[in-house]
Amino acid sequence: MHRWISIPFSTVFAIALLGNSTLLYVIKTEPSLHKPMFYFLSMLALTDLVLSLTTVPKMLSIFWFNAREITFKACLVQMFFLHSFAIMESAVLLAMAFDRYVAVCNPLRYSSILTNSLIAKIGLLALVRASGLMLPLPFLLRRLPYCRSHVISHCYCEHMAVVKLACADTRFNNIYGIFVVLCIGVLDLLCIGHSYLMILRTVLSLATKEERLKALGTCLAHICAILFFYTPAVLSSVIHRFSHHIAPHVHILMANLYLLFPPMMNPIVYGVKTKEIRERVLTAFSRKRL
Repeated sequence: MHRWISIPFSTVFAIALLGNSTLLYVIKTEPSLHKPMFYFLSMLALTDLVLSLTTVPKMLSIFWFNAREITFKACLVQMFFLHSFAIMESAVLLAMAFDRYVAVCNPLRYSSILTNSLIAKIGLLALVRASGLMLPLPFLLRRLPYCRSHVISHCYCEHMAVVKLACADTRFNNIYGIFVVLCIGVLDLLCIGHSYLMILRTVLSLATKEERLKALGTCLAHICAILFFYTPAVLSSVIHRFSHHIAPHVHILMANLYLLFPPMMNPIVYGVKTKEIRERVLTAFSRKRL
């Protein structure tokens, strides 16, 4: 059945690669899109590409060639990049919430606040934060003995899945994992929530219904991206740590949704909801037909 199972995986992977690559190409080649919002969107697309390329090729090799083995070092490298760029995606979504806050609540100072220098610093800070938080994980895992089964019940190397294979005290690993989840998930979500509360207060103070709908419309794609990323991420983390009576295939399904769904859906939503990108893509297709 593996070849049949691989069909949705390869389809999602192809859509993610094509969609995010198209976003990056359109933003790079269209001078009118060289704006803060689209710079952050290009960061999101690049992060989604790395997440997909880190995990899906190995999944497909399992389904197509029954290549189930991975060396321990390669497993740690995959885990580092996987979690680092997942954390970076959370930071990019937070930066995009700040972008929407400035655009709606302080539009006259938008270009003076979100300068190219600040955007570059935000991107660098997101990368440093993600790498710094994930750098201890490979060393924490290497110190553990693995004298039980070496079979990971996932299509990729996830931190808690590897920790469960150890035959030693793993409390510190569990505590550090929960600390990262709280530090990233909760803190970023609180900041995003605060941004949208400020946006909502500003929107409700607008004079007409048309103005309110237009202001909210500029945030709709970002809200969808937040839901696509955080919903499966939170559910997957909770299931891994606190639910011991849930069937294994539910764990695997949620973990795969966490990685595959956002990279596929983000370019689709932004392509449909963002007028500038939609028009640029349609223009490119019409030229090819001519």
